[in-house]
This record gives sequence, C-alpha cells and structure tokens, in this order.
Amino acid sequence: MSGGYDLNLFASPPDLNFLCSVCHGVLKRPVRLPCSHIFCKKCILRWLARQKTCPCCRKEVKRKKMVHVNKLRKTIGRLEVKCKNAEAGCLVTCPLAHRKGHQDSCPFELMACPNEGCTAQVPRGTLGEHQQHCQQGVQQRCSLGCGATLGPAQRASHNCYRELREAWSQRQERSRVLLLHLLQRVRRVHRATSLVRRQLAQLSKFLEEDEALLMGAPQEAVEGAPEGSMGAEVWGTQG
Repeated sequence: MSGGYDLNLFASPPDLNFLCSVCHGVLKRPVRLPCSHIFCKKCILRWLARQKTCPCCRKEVKRKKMVHVNKLRKTIGRLEVKCKNAEAGCLVTCPLAHRKGHQDSCPFELMACPNEGCTAQVPRGTLGEHQQHCQQGVQQRCSLGCGATLGPAQRASHNCYRELREAWSQRQERSRVLLLHLLQRVRRVHRATSLVRRQLAQLSKFLEEDEALLMGAPQEAVEGAPEGSMGAEVWGTQG
C-alpha cells in the first residue's frame, strides 16, 4: 500500500532527502505542505483522511494549500533504476522516467502466448520459439478476422488483404461473365418476341381480309351453295 517507490528498485541507495516520511519509500508525485514538508501525494492524502495535521510537525494542514513539486519529481525521474525483471536475468538499468519504455521491450518481460487456448506466459525473447512448438498453435483462426484456419508456417506468410482482394477480383470477373450471358439471353428473347409479334400481326391481317371476303359475298350465293362448297369458292376467289 506504499505510495512511494520501493528502495530495492534503485541501482544505488537514493538520497535521504528523496524519501517520504510516511511510507519511507522514494517520493512519487511529491507534494509540499505549507510547513515545507514533502510527501508522496498518495501518502499524504491517505494521512489527511484520518488527521488534518502534518505527519512531521503536527501543524494543521488544508488540502487546498498543497503544492506539486515538479522540479523534485523530475530529479527523481533521472535516478537510475533496475529493470523489474532483474531477478529473471535482465541487467539493464535506466532512468526511472524511462523504466516503462524499457519494460515494453525487455526480452525478460513475461508475455502471454497468443495462441488460442494456450495459457502459458513466457519471456518476450523466447515467445517466437514457444509459438513454433506450442500445441495450441497447430491450427488457429486468423486474428484479423478473415476466417481462415492457419498453421504456424501459414501464419508467417498469410496476408488477409491480398487474398481477400484476389477473391474479390475473381468474384467480380465471374459476375461480369454471368452478366454477359444474361444480356445475350435477353437479346435472344427480345428477337424471339419481335418475331412472334410480326407473325401475330400478319395472322391478324389475314383474318381481317378473310372476314371482309365473307361479309362481301351475296347472301343468296351463300345460302344456296352446298355445304362445304362455300369454303372452296372463297378460297378459290382468294387464289
């Protein structure tokens, strides 16, 4: 629950003036009270929640009177610290302010195996080797969401965007071919429809002429003509 930095974190013992009187660690986010005593911000706020006096001189303290000591904070940020993974073998030391940046690239930092179903945590420096032999990584879905199931060797060269672009191009080409076939069929249907319309128009004209001949024949000839001869006569006249 200490508000300051652990003394064991530093490569060499820090100056006593950099220590917090409450937690006895190195000051983190130091603040100065009106009485000039300096504490970790977290430590003094926790103290003032129980008592309204300075932990050192017992003078009354108002929270609004606290001042951040940024210059001291920068000085402490330049102190050399050991890597948090020193016990695991990391020998790197760096300024306190850069500790987080080193941690993000430290080869001894424990990393979770990215293979689905694997719960192992291995140092960053050996993560690649672990992935090659991880049983959970034999077959794994593409992490980018294309849906492909890949083995370790395939994942190294897998490119979702290129493969999806190629698949899209192939689909577009198939759509273009299908559209051309459809247009050809539509043209054939259109020609067939035009031909049927012309034939129907000719048939309609022929029927109209036939009806006109029948309407124009003498009534007596029609009535006196033997059954079956009228049609022959009409057809003979047309001929």
